[in-house]
Amino acid sequence: MMSDTKTLFQHGTLALLVPGLLTGTATMADILAHGDTGIGTGEGLDGELIILDGVVYQADANGQINEVDAQFTTPFANSHFASYEPLVTVSDQSRAALQAAILTASNSANTFFSIRLHGIFKNVTTRVVKKSTKPYKTLAQTAASQVVFHRDLVEGTLLSYYAPQIFDGAAVGGFHSHFLADDHRFGGHLLSYETATGEVDFQQFDRLDQQLPTSDAAYMNHDFSADDILESIHKSE
Repeated sequence: MMSDTKTLFQHGTLALLVPGLLTGTATMADILAHGDTGIGTGEGLDGELIILDGVVYQADANGQINEVDAQFTTPFANSHFASYEPLVTVSDQSRAALQAAILTASNSANTFFSIRLHGIFKNVTTRVVKKSTKPYKTLAQTAASQVVFHRDLVEGTLLSYYAPQIFDGAAVGGFHSHFLADDHRFGGHLLSYETATGEVDFQQFDRLDQQLPTSDAAYMNHDFSADDILESIHKSE
């Protein structure tokens, strides 16, 4: 049976992280059943995940890159079956210029898509949030304990998901990007880079498969009306 390459799967929402609903409600086995490529975080915001070729890598707060097993749990993750096509080639291009070029070349600002850029990156900064335990704090409070890492020059893979602005809150409106170095000694949630050189691959999705953690009582009973969802997400991102 052929894999569905037109659907983006998402477990949880970024909005549920805002009040501190950080319990792992899906396993990596669940996530990988819907794709071989993706990003996410662990229970208690335990590191930053990047999934490539069906392998789940975790950048942790100690600066280590670990492979996690099928029972590792997550409150939020994206995955899809990779079927990228070449979009643009970039040389010493800034992040802002790259994102603008992608939106122009793809004409896909109002739908979900993923980009994968393998290449050389200059002055790259990533972050990883330290794992928290119950009772969980809010996203803003937990994100305040993030650890920042930097490399002057690194070869690796940038994996991004783009969500249209009308879905801001369920996901990040715009680009949500994670990074993994080829030597598996550096990675995390991408904060910034000076320039990138490499090939940009693109994959557009026609459908979003949104899975909500309906078996989690804390989620089902929470009142989100008092949460400043967008402000918290944008500050934390």
